[in-house]
Amino acid sequence: MANELILVVEDDPKLRPLMTEYLRSEGYATAEVADGTEAMRVWRERQPDLIVLDWMLPGLSGLDVARQVRATGHTPIIMLTARNEEPDIIVGLEIGADDYLTKPVSMRQLVARIRAVLRRTHPEVAPPAGEIVTLGDVRIDLAGQTVQRAGQDVPLTATEFKVLAVLARNPNRVFSRGQLMEAATGDYYEGYERSIDSHISHLRRKLGVDQLIQTMHGTGYRLVPPKGDRP
Repeated sequence: MANELILVVEDDPKLRPLMTEYLRSEGYATAEVADGTEAMRVWRERQPDLIVLDWMLPGLSGLDVARQVRATGHTPIIMLTARNEEPDIIVGLEIGADDYLTKPVSMRQLVARIRAVLRRTHPEVAPPAGEIVTLGDVRIDLAGQTVQRAGQDVPLTATEFKVLAVLARNPNRVFSRGQLMEAATGDYYEGYERSIDSHISHLRRKLGVDQLIQTMHGTGYRLVPPKGDRP
């Protein structure tokens, strides 16, 4: 039985209660707000397990809310919007959203996406203890889902960590964008695989090691361990 707290941020006075009522019927606790400023207040005070976040909000936009949440926290975010063009989808994912749904929204699909995101960000079964991958000065704790570089914590989104973990567990293996998207999300969404490029770009920037993750033109990506870490 689900008991996670879902924060619904939606200014549509008809859609917002519909979503919250449906989520409650599925066993989730909910909090609902109609604007971005109030969303930030509730997020800070109640620390929800996931945010369903409308793109277009009065005052502080959904993108602004996502940026502020990502600046200091790792709460999973599902963006919700009428925008359905690929560049808009990529913008949402680039600022740290874990998933993206376009309106009109199927309540069953919304719940399925929430469950999928929560599974990969709050796994019921942890990886084996002591599963550590060291790549030069980068240390990846696969069990603790943390990353350090030169002893300093590297904040990653849940999706970024999932992509990195797949690559780190399979050094030198080439993964297509579709394979990485499926590994990161638990599903494959037509037209979303280009967003992997954004996640890889973020990983390279955050890890500070561009050559660690190599682009295989026309194919995908692979992780190549530094020379001292190769078998």
